[in-house]
Amino acid sequence: MIVRDFNKIVASEPDRVVTDAKWSSVRMLLADDNMGFSFHITFLEEGSEHTFEYKNHFESVYCMKGKGSITDLATGETHEITPGVMYALDKHDRHVLRAEEELVMACCFNPPVTGNEVHREDGSYAAPDELTEDA
Repeated sequence: MIVRDFNKIVASEPDRVVTDAKWSSVRMLLADDNMGFSFHITFLEEGSEHTFEYKNHFESVYCMKGKGSITDLATGETHEITPGVMYALDKHDRHVLRAEEELVMACCFNPPVTGNEVHREDGSYAAPDELTEDA
């Protein structure tokens, strides 16, 4: 059984807290936990806009707090994001995520992220077999 406390991770495990351009993510489960997925609590700053396309991962996201929107760049369709809304990127969908208010999201990735990933220029993470310790 794995039991982790979000507050303890934030206070004492800086390697599990990843920050980038106007967002931060607390990595509760990673690939080395051998669960087959990773689980994160992610915070997107109010007023921020992010373009992502996880070409090598599937992602499911549940909004716990805040208000924003997600636009599917293939279709142009935009959906409101509020507490209780979930979206799943089942086709590696290229999308724009906008935070009108700070968004607090619970996210699952498959395959699981290692914690070393950084967003590439196209908004994706490298495939797990492309990662090095420095990736």
